[in-house]
Amino acid sequence: MDYKSLMEQAQAARKKSYSPYSHFCVGAALLCKNGKVYTGCNIENAAYTPTNCAERTAIFKAVSEGERQFEAIAIIGGKENEEGGFCAPCGVCRQVISEFCDNDFKIVLGTVDSFKVYTLGELLPYSFTKSNL
Repeated sequence: MDYKSLMEQAQAARKKSYSPYSHFCVGAALLCKNGKVYTGCNIENAAYTPTNCAERTAIFKAVSEGERQFEAIAIIGGKENEEGGFCAPCGVCRQVISEFCDNDFKIVLGTVDSFKVYTLGELLPYSFTKSNL
């Protein structure tokens, strides 16, 4: 897997962020097991609660197109007008990722030139999944 390419796609998605309140822009690129990539950016709302994170935007786009098998997601975030960098997914995004991915799913964080690969299991130990129901 070429994680640098995935990070470049996350960086490009970040440029589409709609973040007029926090001015914190996030981009994500989700790699499906079939090789297709879905991107997403954060989309804020004046009421805050309806705001959607970049990771969930990418996942929801993919799922809405029938995708269910994912390999990795790259995430870049930071203040607008600054270079993006390390931006871990929030708890809600980690929970959404766990709905579709196992503990070995890769989460790539950092910049295009310097990133680290984590597993979902490392970032969300003891997750609540359908096996708990």
